[in-house]
Amino acid sequence: MKITAITQQVKRTDRYSIFVDGKYAFSLSESGLLASGLAVGQELTPAELKKLKKDAGMDKAYYDALRYVAMRARSEWEIETYLQRKEVDKDAANEIIRRLKEAGLLSDLDFARAWVSSRRALKSTSKQRLRQELLQKHVPGDVIDQVLTEDETDERATLRELVQKKRHRYPDEQKLMAYLARQGFRYDDIKSVLDEEL
Repeated sequence: MKITAITQQVKRTDRYSIFVDGKYAFSLSESGLLASGLAVGQELTPAELKKLKKDAGMDKAYYDALRYVAMRARSEWEIETYLQRKEVDKDAANEIIRRLKEAGLLSDLDFARAWVSSRRALKSTSKQRLRQELLQKHVPGDVIDQVLTEDETDERATLRELVQKKRHRYPDEQKLMAYLARQGFRYDDIKSVLDEEL
């Protein structure tokens, strides 16, 4: 068996198609191709071709995961779930996660910090609501505690801001209180902020 062509892909220009005996065999990223040392005219044994195809699958899964984390910070659980959806086997998924962590691209702590910062910038959110959202992303409790301790946002000021925004939508005091409670604010804080208005 001989490598007869190596061509850059049209849709994904960061990947190269490898042809063996005139037929498409597998694809590699640019760095994967350089690392493999493959060249046109190179002879391969069936065992070598099988290993190259397996490595190519890992290479593609890793670069797909890289693109996924490039969109926004992800929790480890999100990456695990993503790789399961892509039907990447457990050993390969563990290796990809290890490599992403080693490259500093995957960290539950960094993810939680980015999540809190982004949510704070977008809307008035209680710490309790942030805790629930991070738990849904399977971020460990100790990491959540650390990030929420670092967050110096004044919960009462956030609550006042939200009351001002939602007052017109919930003219009924009880409905406003129920809404604020659903947002994760404590009853004592809600009562105190609403009493301030009076």
